[in-house]
Amino acid sequence: MTLVTRTRRAVFGISPDEVHVTRCGFHVYDFATASRLERIGAEFLVGFHAALEESSIEGLASRLHTQVNTEFLGFGFEGAGMGLMLLDRIHLERGSFGRFLTGPGSPHAYMVHVGAGWAFARLPWLRRRLDRALESLDPLLRWLAVDGYGFHEGYFHWPESIQKCRVPDFVSGYVQRAFDQGLGRSLWFVEGVHPERVSAAIARFSQARRADLWAGVGLACAYAGGADQAAIVKLQELAGRHASGLAQGAAFAAEARRRAGNPMPHCDLACRVLCGMSAEEASRIPREELAGLPQNGMEPAYEVWRQRVRHRLAVRTERIPA
Repeated sequence: MTLVTRTRRAVFGISPDEVHVTRCGFHVYDFATASRLERIGAEFLVGFHAALEESSIEGLASRLHTQVNTEFLGFGFEGAGMGLMLLDRIHLERGSFGRFLTGPGSPHAYMVHVGAGWAFARLPWLRRRLDRALESLDPLLRWLAVDGYGFHEGYFHWPESIQKCRVPDFVSGYVQRAFDQGLGRSLWFVEGVHPERVSAAIARFSQARRADLWAGVGLACAYAGGADQAAIVKLQELAGRHASGLAQGAAFAAEARRRAGNPMPHCDLACRVLCGMSAEEASRIPREELAGLPQNGMEPAYEVWRQRVRHRLAVRTERIPA
């Protein structure tokens, strides 16, 4: 490492303690689950610190593929997305996020956008002007950055965001809905992959927020994994009328893994339970529903996309016995 990269790591680096589940105060259901969740956090940090230290996009990609296991590679790319967005926004780099996204980060485009949201969460001037921060991102996928911001707040500030159900003052409109999708994903970690605890946490929120929270849970369940079949069946039962949102999140997770070339058995299991089909079949639905999306208007194209996927899966989830 050069002096510059060592300085970046020293100033902006994140301690491994920040992703240690017991130190974070998360519910620990069992040792294996806790270890998995910590592994995910650790791989994220590999990507984040690699982005601070590597001097080229190609070197960053090579390091990620070398140091991060295939199953967890998306989390490494998510961390890299955070690091590159942070460097761009504090003017230590110019356009590195965009170059990475259109280059080696393209297969992991969903996760890279989510990582950008972590940078928003850590830079106060971006948090307060999210509308401007989002303008530079892909018109469809920019909402994943807000999702990442919501996940960050749930993961690191769960007493406020989850127990007290609070959102930042400057988060409103559809921004809050995307925020809640990420907050829902964080519940999978904070509540230790425990269906009853996840459901009880969501029950504290207003009815208006629950659909997006359940969709985030479904995505985390399928993408991050950690639950066995019985737990996933229980999760679907507890979701009740939000089961189609749970399935929509799982289908998006399946498509993210398919695009990245890292499908996993736990994602397939989640899709078979939550969507009533394999991960390969579920991944086709988001791809097919991209066709003919309207331009962003009163309702973002991203939300129209989610609704289309959810409506197609609603028929299947209604037929799946609890």
